[in-house]
Amino acid sequence: MFEIGGTELLLIAVVALLVIGPKELPNALRTLGRYTGKARAMTRHLRSGFDEMMRQAELEEMEKQWAEHNRKIMAEAPVVPDHAQPTAAYEEAPPADPAAPPSDPAALPAAIAPGEPDPRPLP
Repeated sequence: MFEIGGTELLLIAVVALLVIGPKELPNALRTLGRYTGKARAMTRHLRSGFDEMMRQAELEEMEKQWAEHNRKIMAEAPVVPDHAQPTAAYEEAPPADPAAPPSDPAALPAAIAPGEPDPRPLP
């Protein structure tokens, strides 16, 4: 947008040297640098504030979409009460005793290392 080349910078430096003078030029450049740094810091702070506002708006929009999607899923799912009666197949099966050994000795694994999952299939 605004491009400043080497010749323009040289022209600005010569004019500044003639107008301000060689004695006050270092102080003027130091002050200019300080103000430039403050302006950049304020711009950076403003930009980070806008970015945070955009992130919050996107999160709110995503939460609305997720809530709508969740509502649709819950509306389509069948309602099962917590106190539902067990099925007939469940009532006929005897309760499994986890401490009892399996009836088939061949089903026992030779050795299961600690921390390894049990290779036997679940009933």
